[in-house]
Amino acid sequence: MKNLSRLLLAFVLVLGYNYADAQDKNNPWQITIGVNAVDAFPSGDGALFTGNGEASYSIFGKLVDTDNYNILPSLSTISVSKYVGDGFSFGVAGSLNKIEKWGEVPGTSDSASADDLSYYGVDGTIKYNFLEGTTIDPYLGVGGGYTWIDEIGAGTLNGTAGLNIWFNDNIGFTLQTSYKHAFEDYLDTHFQHTAGLSIKFGGTDTDGDGIYDKDDACPEVAGLAAFNGCPDTDGDGIEDSKDDCPNEAGSAELNGCPDSDGDGIADKDDKCPSVAGLKALAGCPDADGDGVTDADDKCPNTAGPAANKGCPWPDTDGDGVLDKDDKCPEVKGTVANAGCPEVTAEVQKTLNEYAKTILFDTGKSSIKSESEQVLADIIKIINEYPTAKFTVEGHTDSVGSEKLNQNLSESRAASVKDYLTSHGVDQFRLSSKGYGESKPIASNKTRSGRAQNRRVEINLVK
Repeated sequence: MKNLSRLLLAFVLVLGYNYADAQDKNNPWQITIGVNAVDAFPSGDGALFTGNGEASYSIFGKLVDTDNYNILPSLSTISVSKYVGDGFSFGVAGSLNKIEKWGEVPGTSDSASADDLSYYGVDGTIKYNFLEGTTIDPYLGVGGGYTWIDEIGAGTLNGTAGLNIWFNDNIGFTLQTSYKHAFEDYLDTHFQHTAGLSIKFGGTDTDGDGIYDKDDACPEVAGLAAFNGCPDTDGDGIEDSKDDCPNEAGSAELNGCPDSDGDGIADKDDKCPSVAGLKALAGCPDADGDGVTDADDKCPNTAGPAANKGCPWPDTDGDGVLDKDDKCPEVKGTVANAGCPEVTAEVQKTLNEYAKTILFDTGKSSIKSESEQVLADIIKIINEYPTAKFTVEGHTDSVGSEKLNQNLSESRAASVKDYLTSHGVDQFRLSSKGYGESKPIASNKTRSGRAQNRRVEINLVK
């Protein structure tokens, strides 16, 4: 049985140290120094080391009955543990005590006395912390060890529950209770409670900036504590990873970049970094506020559109329609007619008075030469209205067949149109149509009436 205890202790210790040795160099260490209390009642064990006391058969029956505690009034326990990751740590603890009470006198509630027995224990524990990194840090553990009472020892299997209360990142208070099950009949199963001051330390600082790698967001580059170990190369108070200009000091508003001209635009984005300007123009100035930078503005002190290089559009004819929108930029017109003059009723009347005087050869569509002057006047009038479109309409009297009159009216209208377009009128502005004898303006029963019905009209297309 004794050899089994020793083998179990050796197995637990070797397993624990293997875990510790295999871990990351940044795992912190923890030392706890304090006092311990040994309590053989309740233990659930009927065989007592002293032979004159008794144990409870309800393990937790008197767990907090301090009358049964053996406490040495001095520092009596020390433990060292190493964090191994994911909430687990391995620790080794040594303790000493003096046993004056071991269980209770049978049939009473009095503590059974012992003859100042010495108590020594060495234990190894693997612990798991449930709330790692918090102020209140509970844990459970399992392990084993060896305990001596007056030079008689035995191996134990231990179950541990504890609580760390951290005052800051390094200092805390630890409470722990271990249930130690003995493997030999001459050592009773018992509880050992400890309370002490805990100190955490250790770790590696690869970049030498005073911040351990485990807490250093930039462990291989020296930095500042304010930035979790990351650097601020230009010293502008903005860490390099968040600084758009890490080598030039700047402002937080511009993500660490400088603004030489103070216009609120970082130099790296400012096309005119030495002259204050506008954000909309990439930091360049616009003196006349026309949206064209002064460097590109041909009229920097007079507002004008970008399409005209910053200069205002001219209005050559002064009709209120800018040349760029004026279809007749050199002839005064109206805004409604895109800067071109509009054909008035008076002009329309004049056109038709001229048109009625156009003479044709009898029964033909050929124009007589004496009509050239009146046609020239008509061309002049039409060209004064370059955006207006007209239709040339031919009419006849009722003499002859209707079909003949229709054909004659169409050919005469077409003849006038062709003359006009061949003498300077845009062909796309003219059309022609014949109405024959269908639209008389006077009676066809009289010579004068028939003369009025034989006519050509030039009407505005609306």
